[in-house]
Amino acid sequence: MKNPNLQEHPHRRHNPLLDEWVLVSPHRSKRPWQGQEETSQEEVRPNYDPACYLCPGNTRANGEVNPNYSSSFVFGNDFAALKPEAIDFGENDSPFFKARPEQGISRVVCFSPRHDLTIPEMEVAAIEKIIRTWQSEYEALGRVDYISHVQIFENKGSIMGCSNPHPHGQIWAQSSLPTLVQKTQDSLSAYYTKNQTTLLLQSSG
Repeated sequence: MKNPNLQEHPHRRHNPLLDEWVLVSPHRSKRPWQGQEETSQEEVRPNYDPACYLCPGNTRANGEVNPNYSSSFVFGNDFAALKPEAIDFGENDSPFFKARPEQGISRVVCFSPRHDLTIPEMEVAAIEKIIRTWQSEYEALGRVDYISHVQIFENKGSIMGCSNPHPHGQIWAQSSLPTLVQKTQDSLSAYYTKNQTTLLLQSSG
């Protein structure tokens, strides 16, 4: 069978960005489902919550008071995943447990003063302000001498582990490249060396 219907047969597909082969079994989507099903529930929130750590003028968990901001608001994460202090772990010769220090900076970006307004619901002008905030933070953190990678993201909803319902995102800037990013960089470099063109341009053409 030289031209199989890939929707009907298990196969592996190559991910050129990571140079990995991934198992794909699309035919399994036809199996009967008797597992758990979730009903869609519309969450109704006030535009201001006096108990919210991120609303304007409220006190955060660390005791600091938020300004009465009117657009996006950026501050250092009170419970940062990455910290700027350089820690020396010393030498570790264990073949089973290895650890390396990781410097970094963690920031929170509140998208709007409103507790109930997510990005898709905002006016275009307000979204543009958020994008400009992302840009300025990315550029500023990228100029820090020990920072090698800046990641901007949003955990949305409790199922994703979001600790506060006020619409916000995070910025993690760290001293080393994350493993997935490093693998992607290596694949892009190898592709260019072999083909003298960029993989992303080729795949988008």
